[in-house]
Amino acid sequence: MYPAHISSTAADTLLYPEEKHFKNIQQLTYGGDNAEAYFSSDGKWLIFQRTNPGEGLKCDQMFIGKVPQSGEKFEYKMISSGKGRTTCGFFMKDGRHIIYSSTHLGADSCPPPPDRSKYGNRYIWPLYESYDIFMADLDGRIVDQLTKTPGYDAEATISPDGNKMIFTSVRDGDLDLYIMDLKSRQVKRITNSLGYDGGAWFSPDGKKIIWRASRPTTPEEIDEYKNLLKENLVAPTRMEVWIANADGSNAKQITNYGNANWAPNFIPGSSKIIFCSNHEYKRGFPFNMYTLNTDGTSLEKISRDKGFDAFPMFTTDGKKIVFSSNRNNGGGHDTNVFIADWAD
Repeated sequence: MYPAHISSTAADTLLYPEEKHFKNIQQLTYGGDNAEAYFSSDGKWLIFQRTNPGEGLKCDQMFIGKVPQSGEKFEYKMISSGKGRTTCGFFMKDGRHIIYSSTHLGADSCPPPPDRSKYGNRYIWPLYESYDIFMADLDGRIVDQLTKTPGYDAEATISPDGNKMIFTSVRDGDLDLYIMDLKSRQVKRITNSLGYDGGAWFSPDGKKIIWRASRPTTPEEIDEYKNLLKENLVAPTRMEVWIANADGSNAKQITNYGNANWAPNFIPGSSKIIFCSNHEYKRGFPFNMYTLNTDGTSLEKISRDKGFDAFPMFTTDGKKIVFSSNRNNGGGHDTNVFIADWAD
């Protein structure tokens, strides 16, 4: 799940002068909204979600494509059924299957977006009750339904050894993180604080997790959070990044910047993490990407688009990064997928 797309008025560019960590940057998609692009474990494939009404894609569907070699065009195909809305795709360790969340069991049509005018036109995320997590093969054939509880189940990623899935669910009345053992299908809740916990990833060695979380504290914040949740909604405008052991123990908040700090991920072979934030801007945008030590020190801004840079993921060797951005979109609202060599 990702925020509203923001138009950029800056001159189109693939690379800004200050972006010293990106080398050989390449734009992979053109047009529409393309986001949450993530590598397969061998770094040869990408899965991402795409909306483009002009192509008949009225809400997000899931696509996969082979990472292009030098001079090649990025070719991709839809792997979801085209029914409902899909989100949060991820490759299984075997490279032959993917997981994603979908509302297609609720209806073939796209679920309606929330009426934000009822909430002061703030940005609101819908938590569609019909979201469940499915496994499919690379031809798009669904081979398993991994979650079946009532309410929102989404935002799943897989442990490096392929044995566990971490995901967000409302099954116990709050937006919490859960880990499923993929062999036994046993599920364990690993967060228990009031607030939204989501977008979790395992560290490259599988020993840690990182995620985004809101922690309403005042009576007004708590009432607002609970009232929105009753309507299957969440306002993701105040979030910070947390790190814990893989079982949820020893949880620590490592950002305290205010606004929305989210889409965190680990940088392989490094003691650093990468995340997206709008904390520098009172108006709520741009969103840019930043790196940070896992102890919360040494913040560095690494992307400079005037609209939106987010959803970073690295290959397992840490040599390549993929992310989504509003850059080079003709001044419009399109969000596209970009890949680059990572220069530390």
